[in-house]
Amino acid sequence: MIAAAGLVAGLLLGLFLQPDVPLWLQPYLPIAVVAALDAVFGAFRAFLDGIFDDKVFVVSFVSNVTIAALIVYVGDQLGVGGQLSTGVVVVLGIRIFSNVAAIRRHVFHA
Repeated sequence: MIAAAGLVAGLLLGLFLQPDVPLWLQPYLPIAVVAALDAVFGAFRAFLDGIFDDKVFVVSFVSNVTIAALIVYVGDQLGVGGQLSTGVVVVLGIRIFSNVAAIRRHVFHA
């Protein structure tokens, strides 16, 4: 419950304060958001399956965001940042849709 309250508070603060993202961080922000969404949907799926563990969620959240950002950083250093960003979004997008499908099956029993 605390995580959900923190998520809502963070979203509201971001909407009302509209912080400026530094220019050097802008290529990494969309990737970090997609990686974070993957962890959140995975946690919700685990909650519905009855196997949610808050430590696993925190480690998954931090590691997803860190690894995704590192992949994009390495891609930028190699000059192929756009291609690796696309690859990260595709892989995490597949995981997100897989988790959402499992959540849908849980909720609607279909």
